[in-house]
Order: sequence, then structure tokens, then C-alpha cells
Amino acid sequence: MEKQQLKAERKTLILSVITGLCGYGTLTVLFSSYVTFSIFPVLAFAMALYCLYQEYMRKPMAVGVPAVASACFFVGVFGYAALLRAEYPAMGSNFIPLMITLALLFWVSYKMGITDKKAV
Repeated sequence: MEKQQLKAERKTLILSVITGLCGYGTLTVLFSSYVTFSIFPVLAFAMALYCLYQEYMRKPMAVGVPAVASACFFVGVFGYAALLRAEYPAMGSNFIPLMITLALLFWVSYKMGITDKKAV
């Protein structure tokens, strides 16, 4: 992806991360006994999905953006899973979600061109 294309798609990528966070939060609130019930993750997930859909309808995604956006979604999912497992150790180890999150973050930064070295 080019730098101008990256700046134009930044909103989509951030919304993808927020949607992943809120989606896993909704599933955790509804189906986990460790986390108390709250309606706010469900509302946040619905609003994030709506905003992501509106962004998609406003302008189509460029080539290569859907793969990076789905990786950002999974960064949100696995990042929140690692955070919850660190907060509630009885849920299990957070090593696997954390390693998946870091691997996806490195891949996203590589695809976005953040890790490129510039000659100054």
C-alpha cells in the first residue's frame, strides 16, 4: 500500500480494531461467568459495526485493505482476550493470544510500510 492510500484507510483500520474489541467483549459478557453483565459492550459493538458499514458504503476499499482490516479485527479480538486473561488468571494463560496479537501487529506494520527504513 502507498502512503496516501494508508492515510485514507486509517479510519477503516481503527474501526476494525474497535469492532474486534467490542465483539469479543460482547461474547465475553454474554457467555463468561468471570465477567459481570453489562449492556455497554453490546451497544458499542453495534455502533462500531454500523460505523464500519457506513465507512464501507461511503467509499470502496482499495486493493489490499480488506486483508489488513481483517488482521486489525483479529488484533482487537486477541488483544482483548489477552487482557482479560491477564486480569482473570483463572480463565487460562494469555500467552497464545498475546503471541497471535504481536504476530498480527508485526504483519500489519509490515504491510502498512511502518517498518520500512528511510534514508535521511
